[in-house]
Amino acid sequence: MILLLLAMLLILVVAAAVVLYVAYPHRDQEVPGAPWLGDAMKRGVEAMPTLEEEPVRPESLPLTEFTRS
Repeated sequence: MILLLLAMLLILVVAAAVVLYVAYPHRDQEVPGAPWLGDAMKRGVEAMPTLEEEPVRPESLPLTEFTRS
């Protein structure tokens, strides 16, 4: 039972952090009452590796939707 409560608490903390990040630092606004938290979130996100989007070539798309008669 304790493990279930701890798991639920962890889920709520992660969800709150995501909502807080999307609501403030992601839109370049300061977190009210805790600007240090927004700065820490920005540093953490900047430290994460990201994948660059590769352009999609038209010849690589499946043609099943376009060849139906």
